Amino acid sequence: MAQRNSSGRGATATGTTRQAGNRTPNTPGISESEISRMRVDEIRGQLRRRGVSGISALRKPELVKALARTLRAEGRAGGAARRSTGPSGRAPARRSTAGAAKANPSRTRAKATPAKAARATGVRTGRSTSRSVRSAQLITSPADRPERPGRSLVTTNHQVIRNWAAARGAKPATIAGTERNGRPGVLTFDLPGYRESRRLRVVSWDDWFRTFDSRKLNLIFQEQLRDGRPSNFFRTESPDREDG
Repeated sequence: MAQRNSSGRGATATGTTRQAGNRTPNTPGISESEISRMRVDEIRGQLRRRGVSGISALRKPELVKALARTLRAEGRAGGAARRSTGPSGRAPARRSTAGAAKANPSRTRAKATPAKAARATGVRTGRSTSRSVRSAQLITSPADRPERPGRSLVTTNHQVIRNWAAARGAKPATIAGTERNGRPGVLTFDLPGYRESRRLRVVSWDDWFRTFDSRKLNLIFQEQLRDGRPSNFFRTESPDREDG
């Protein structure tokens, strides 16, 4: 069965849903009470697909908090006040004044180089970029093909993502209960035959990609398994997450 992303997706604790203090700090749209309604295996699955390891021995309350922290980190990844010094950081290029640019044009060009490199590669990087992203084959357009069956791929290209979903009859979706201010929360796909589809809410491609880009996510996926059969594996990943 497809691995769900995710990029977070159930017994309820008595009284938990009524506690105002059970919402994750700084992210009022993410409720630990909502996450706690998910089954333990679902929470573990969402954490693993987001690259979080060392969770096998955790109990449900700890898993709930771990997923909440992961969602909080994803939400912050879309914020404007980023401290990244990697290729995605734009602050250094914007600090140069017009006078400085005229006095030393070569210096200005040097500062702009990392941003250009980030656009050229199509991969979003940050302080927590995972090995999965670094080792995956980059797909920048629908014309690109996997080097071999079973190869892990990474992309931010909208058409590549739409084509992958269309080939599997998948629809853009979010996990119900993770929405923030009416916008999609944890991004995923509603694949035909997925037994937990009732927990998903189908959204428009515009809303899905708006959230994908604002959080600066990457999509890690496969086209085929090693034996050549079609693969439904995918997960979204934030390069600036705290966990993983």
